[in-house]
Amino acid sequence: MKIAMLCVNPNVYSHRRLIEAAEARGHQLDHIHTLRVIINVTSHKPFAYYDGAGLRGYDAVIPRIGASVTFYGLAVLRQFEMMGIYPLNESVAIGRSRDKLRCMQLLSRRGIGLPVTCFAHGPKKAAEVVQIAGGAPCVIKLLEGTQGIGVVLAETPKSAQSVIEAFAGAKINILVQEFIKESGGKDIRCFVIGDRVIAAIQRKGAKGDFRSNLHRGGSASLIRITPQERTSAVGAARALGLNVCGVDMLRSHHGPVVIEVNSSPGLEGIEEATGTDIAGQIIEFLETNAKVGKTKTRGQG
Repeated sequence: MKIAMLCVNPNVYSHRRLIEAAEARGHQLDHIHTLRVIINVTSHKPFAYYDGAGLRGYDAVIPRIGASVTFYGLAVLRQFEMMGIYPLNESVAIGRSRDKLRCMQLLSRRGIGLPVTCFAHGPKKAAEVVQIAGGAPCVIKLLEGTQGIGVVLAETPKSAQSVIEAFAGAKINILVQEFIKESGGKDIRCFVIGDRVIAAIQRKGAKGDFRSNLHRGGSASLIRITPQERTSAVGAARALGLNVCGVDMLRSHHGPVVIEVNSSPGLEGIEEATGTDIAGQIIEFLETNAKVGKTKTRGQG
């Protein structure tokens, strides 16, 4: 197979592992710098150019689109889809996962367990929103934040109201979520490929930090998940239309609650903690499923 990988930096661990795994299985995997692609939107002849040459002959594309380049990255990925190249994750599905509010709404519609999540326009309803979310402490998140950036724990009703008003004053959209105290600063990352959870870890935040992101100093360990947690992870991936994703959840008194679905999950922490060859299984998924023009969503929003 000839595979394109859309990313900015090919030297990060996850991207190196995907290149190694593809080459080990006899495939060609080319790094395509997302921001250097030019798309030609022409009726019946969609095309893309990279560094002066046309992009031809690819069987599949692996989108590793950073949050800061989501808009342009999804435009490029859509162009690949229009050219009939099979996407590991489709543009529509990635767009759903990057909008936290839309993601929560889609999961809610499928009956996936969630923390109480509130959204309102402007700061005037701040006190009411905090009350609906279960009161303080509560978690306040930017709609488009990633990797723990833009996530604040408000300890008191007054501090929650102040944070909400500050974000609203800067014209930034936020969510207010129930704080799951019983999770104890730990969450579970389930790595889903296709219809299976192939690996799971428990992540614990650094001392004094309620966020459990590994790159922020958190630690990871192997964990055995329950059947309900496995069902929730696979259900979340299906709800968004993602073939490959990391589903983050907390253990609450009323069962697992999904807090985020990551459409470009990192491989380093979970491969090291579990010893699972996740990169190899991603390439194997492409071998089985990559077909010209095959998509789940068919461009539906």
